[in-house]
Amino acid sequence: MSTTAEFFFKYHGLGNDFIVLDYREGGTDIDAKFSQWLCDRRRGIGADGVLSLLPSTTALARMVVHNADGSVAEMCGNGLRCAVKYLVDHSGEKPERIEVETGAGILTCTPGYGMDGVAEVEISMGPARLIAPNLPSGTTGQPFLGEEVPGHSGLRGYAVSMGNPHLVLLDQPLEDAGRLGPELERHPGFPERTNVEFVRVTEEGLAVVVWERGCGLTEACGTGACAAAVAAVLARRLPADAWLRVTLPGGDLHIRVPSDLSDVRLRGAVSFVFTGVVPDLPGR
Repeated sequence: MSTTAEFFFKYHGLGNDFIVLDYREGGTDIDAKFSQWLCDRRRGIGADGVLSLLPSTTALARMVVHNADGSVAEMCGNGLRCAVKYLVDHSGEKPERIEVETGAGILTCTPGYGMDGVAEVEISMGPARLIAPNLPSGTTGQPFLGEEVPGHSGLRGYAVSMGNPHLVLLDQPLEDAGRLGPELERHPGFPERTNVEFVRVTEEGLAVVVWERGCGLTEACGTGACAAAVAAVLARRLPADAWLRVTLPGGDLHIRVPSDLSDVRLRGAVSFVFTGVVPDLPGR
């Protein structure tokens, strides 16, 4: 048994919940088996994912996102807001902005403060890409915009990379997410699997349900909300360069998509849940 207590910190962004592990001093990340156990809602702590915070030479920390199935995601907007709240609230300071290294690059984050520390975070998510190795365009060289999804007659989608891959289905019934999501996640056109957004355009913005790669249905998905907004702008269903409301099962995010897709912005709430000690497991 280890004699050194290892603490975890639980956060959520609109119900999309994460376990934060701070390894900035040790620098050693967890493996897939341990992340699966941590996320198990019956035998572990329970979460949609684990956020490992590791040393960075270019930012305050490097965030690695471990999905509930043990896979690693390039980026997670809700997870990054949780990481920012942890980093800032434990720093004893109130910076105007911080930078965090992710699999999608170094992202600038602007905390918004409330009575209990960071209450919301605005993130510069970087560019939305229509041609990327993790999209069908990585093979064809052509953007996949409003085209029929191969093998799914009548189903049209937009392929967008926010660092991680997304297949956005505009005007697709939200209740189809649980039925179609598992199959579309593993569509052969996406070499690293994909997140899938089921989207309804409303007078107020977008209503979105996300099937997350490696997690399944979640209460919210930051990169998914961004990808859905990008698709709606590209389809000329919503305006560019305006803050758009994206309503997910867990609540609202606000997204701004520039006309050139150069720097998508995300703003949303974040909450601390609880902290505890990670138990020792045999073989770890």
